[in-house]
Amino acid sequence: MIKVLRRAADRRRNANGDYAWLFHPYTGDEMVVIDTETTGLDSRSAELVSIAAVKVRGDRVLTSESLDLRLARPASLSGESIRIHGLRGIDLEGGLPVQDALERLIDFVGNRPLLGWHLGYDLAILNRELRPRFGFDLPNATIDVAQSYLRRLRRRHPEVESAPRFEKVAELLDVPLMGRHTALGNAVTTALIFLRLEHQVSSVGRYS
Repeated sequence: MIKVLRRAADRRRNANGDYAWLFHPYTGDEMVVIDTETTGLDSRSAELVSIAAVKVRGDRVLTSESLDLRLARPASLSGESIRIHGLRGIDLEGGLPVQDALERLIDFVGNRPLLGWHLGYDLAILNRELRPRFGFDLPNATIDVAQSYLRRLRRRHPEVESAPRFEKVAELLDVPLMGRHTALGNAVTTALIFLRLEHQVSSVGRYS
C-alpha cells in the first residue's frame, strides 16, 4: 500500500516534468531485465558498481539491445572491500558518475515492465539513488523471476520455502550462465530463465 501511495504521489509531482512519460501505461511488447553489481548485500548501505539491462521481446533476448554501465569507484570502497566482495579492477576503472548512469538507465528502460532475479534488491539500490536526484522511484510494473520460479515449484512441492540459488535454477532449466558475476551476464541469464519458465518446462518441478 505504501508503494502504491508513493507511486501515485510521484506521478502527480512529475505530471508536468521531464519524466512524466515514465508514469504512462506501457502499450508495447517488450520487457527489460535489469541487474546490479554492488559492494555488499545490504541495500541500505551497499554502493553501485555496475548496472546492466537487456530487452526481451516475445521469445527473444535482444542482447544487441543491452545496457552495460560501470560506475565510478565509490569513495568508501577500500582495498579490503574489493577483496571481500571479489570485485575486479575492470569493474572500478573509468566508470560513470551515478547521475549519468541513472539517466542512461531511465532512457533505456523507459516505462517497460522490469524483470530481475530477486528484483526487490536491485530496485531498492537503484531507487535509493534515484529519489534524491530525480524525485521518484522507478514506477514500472515488475516481475521477480525468482518468485515466479518459486510459485511454480510450490505447485508440486508446497513445503518449499525459498527458490534454489540462481546457479542451481539455471542448471535445472538447462540455461547457460552468461558472464557470471557481471551485471550484464546475470541479466541475460535471468532473461533466459524467464523465457524457459514461460514455456512451462517440466524441470521446474525439480529442486534438488
